[in-house]
Amino acid sequence: MWFRRDLRLSDHPALLAAQRAAGADGVAGVFIADDELLAPAGPSRVRFLASCLDALDRAMGGALILREGPPSDALLSLVHELGARQVFITTDHGPYGRARDEAVRASLRQVDCELVAVDSNYVAAPGSISTDDGRGFQVFGAFRRRFEALEPPVSLRAPQITWRRAPSELATDALVVRSGRRLSEPVGAVALNPPVELPAAGERAALERLAAFADEDATTYHVRRDLLGERGTSQLSWHLRFGALHPRRVLAEVNGPDEGSRTFRTEIAWREFYADVLYRHPSSARHALKPSMAALRVDTGAPAQERFVAWASGRTGLPLIDASMRQLAGAGWLHNRARMLAASFLVKHLHLDWRWGARWFMFQLLDGDLASNAHGWQWTAGTGTDAAPYHRIFNPIVQAKRFDPDATYIHRWVPELRETPPPQVFEPGGGHGLLRPPAYPEPIVELQLERDEALARFAELRGAEPS
Repeated sequence: MWFRRDLRLSDHPALLAAQRAAGADGVAGVFIADDELLAPAGPSRVRFLASCLDALDRAMGGALILREGPPSDALLSLVHELGARQVFITTDHGPYGRARDEAVRASLRQVDCELVAVDSNYVAAPGSISTDDGRGFQVFGAFRRRFEALEPPVSLRAPQITWRRAPSELATDALVVRSGRRLSEPVGAVALNPPVELPAAGERAALERLAAFADEDATTYHVRRDLLGERGTSQLSWHLRFGALHPRRVLAEVNGPDEGSRTFRTEIAWREFYADVLYRHPSSARHALKPSMAALRVDTGAPAQERFVAWASGRTGLPLIDASMRQLAGAGWLHNRARMLAASFLVKHLHLDWRWGARWFMFQLLDGDLASNAHGWQWTAGTGTDAAPYHRIFNPIVQAKRFDPDATYIHRWVPELRETPPPQVFEPGGGHGLLRPPAYPEPIVELQLERDEALARFAELRGAEPS
């Protein structure tokens, strides 16, 4: 069993298939440290991955085999050692994963070993939900209706497995040194903060968090999820990212008819939708999904990079944006509301390329997922699936008053402003004139001016004057 983004033992069809094939001979479980995936990630996510692997190893009685190098080479070596004739995997639908697995399949075929792909990391395998004429959905609402019409998912128990053992080539704490080795400008110009304090990792921690959310928080999710100063979200995203939970298990637990549970299930559908879009349009990980938007004029050069560094460092002088970016650095996670606000500010007030921000988020986020991250950014930037990209420009002052009315969130993450009460704490610079705390930076942009500029740039693509 080659573990990848499925670091659990229960509800694992590929593992069950491996057990059935192995019989009394037992199953060898391996994880391969693949530099293609580790190098772009930041140390916080790789440290969390290491904790997930440690938890999986404990659940396996210390039998998890850790190998390193190109997967084709690492698996070929392990197959020779064990005399294996089949390698089981959970199907990977991402652009890199598909190409990697085809290369592995070809390599193993040379030694009469079969790569067997089972299930997927989603409730509905990407590509399986289509329009009546077989095309993928470009609008979320239509996709969601098809998704919600699927049969209720059924979770599977963990099998009793005899594990086969083989030597490991590295320890989990050695993974972190492989992270962040592909940072390029302007991302690489940002000073890194100390590593975050990580949440509990592994399948047991994930199941405990799921139970707590289902019992205590799901019914109020629709009300509290956008309140930045509260813990109103599920805190499950990093467990889903590494497969300590399968989303069908989540849907099976959060299955109530109340509005909060229904809203939460819609968020799971968004995750499935973005995976489907990426599967059908692999280039959208790095390029505009809408070709017509690829020519949107963005700023470049040294001034643009300076603005990016101010944004990534939480030093823009806009309190809610700075709180969001400092939470990203300090916790490795953000509310979806904060992600949208920070992204909108980068693209539509700073006029920078959405890919700069997407790379920074992928570097910092514990739950960094290529499909959700790239398409969340494209939705905000107006280059993706958003049906109304032109006029949706979030005002961070208005958003702060609405979603952080007591300034709990701003005060927590921007210590320079803890003595500044609402409403002035929401203003650029944390207040005007004598009210502005001297330790807090002045705003790097004027909001209305840059909003008008963003609309003008969109109008250039539409061939019309801004209204």
